[in-house]
Amino acid sequence: MIGYVVLGTNDLPAASAFYDTLLGEIGLTRQLDFGERGYAWGADMDAVMLCVMKPFDGQSATVGNGTMTAIGVSSRDQVDRIHAKALELGGEDEGAPGLRAEGGDGFYAAYFRDLDGHKLDVFTYA
Repeated sequence: MIGYVVLGTNDLPAASAFYDTLLGEIGLTRQLDFGERGYAWGADMDAVMLCVMKPFDGQSATVGNGTMTAIGVSSRDQVDRIHAKALELGGEDEGAPGLRAEGGDGFYAAYFRDLDGHKLDVFTYA
């Protein structure tokens, strides 16, 4: 079971504002504050969390080619809203909302990149 996913950032203020607004669309809030290092968002302390952090080694954060974080939601409307909000906040489109055959019957998803270039997927089977 996944406990949390960490995405690196080189601009913590911009990244945290992006995720505060984006994840707020589905009711997620900051659960942990790591000071100048980063934050973690989730539904509560027992839920899977998404963290945005400055790399521990002090080096620049980079994007992993082939790496993607998926956020499950409960409706197609939420997929549409999250994708639109990500683009509104400065994210880059990687695939408009729609049915995707690769996910099986009913897999509705949209893809985008955050401000640091990390690829994310928001999806539902609803």
